[in-house]
Amino acid sequence: MARSFTEREKENIKKSLQEACKQSWTQYGYKKTSVDDLCRQAGISKGAFYLFFESKEALFCEVLCSVQEQICRAVSEVIEKHKDKYGAAEALKLVYREYDKNNFLYNSDSKDFTILVNKLSEEQAKKIQESNNMSRNLFLNHSYLKFKVDADLAMSVIYSLIMNIKNKDILPYNHMETFDFMADHLIDSLYE
Repeated sequence: MARSFTEREKENIKKSLQEACKQSWTQYGYKKTSVDDLCRQAGISKGAFYLFFESKEALFCEVLCSVQEQICRAVSEVIEKHKDKYGAAEALKLVYREYDKNNFLYNSDSKDFTILVNKLSEEQAKKIQESNNMSRNLFLNHSYLKFKVDADLAMSVIYSLIMNIKNKDILPYNHMETFDFMADHLIDSLYE
């Protein structure tokens, strides 16, 4: 007979599975992350896994959307606190650091990510798309932040700047300091 979990145990196990997934996804990728390993780390049986998530893909979808939502909340707080272009620069630095910790956020063009996307249900794919759209709008729609340039150009510059994370290992100088320098100097060209 299957053991039942208290609400508190369920909450803790779900968090453990999410954290194990996040760590394994960052280190090994989607394909090499097994449900067995995640269950072992969370201290549950493989059968119990399916009490929490309908599939491996459901867990990965939830982790990706959760990380993006956490970043969005943190960025919004920084921008709301500063309410100027310098707050936007600090928010950019925050995003970059989160991407550095969670490489699955920027490896969406990898074969591994494609395998995951191909296994997602329509509902999961839609949830990820909505989360991506929310992320894209982080630096838009703030009455106190006005672009000096076309909004699409500004967003392309911001996206390009963040995606420089893919080059971090080939830079001759510390990638964090390089990013901070670029963000601090580009922000004056983007925002009034």
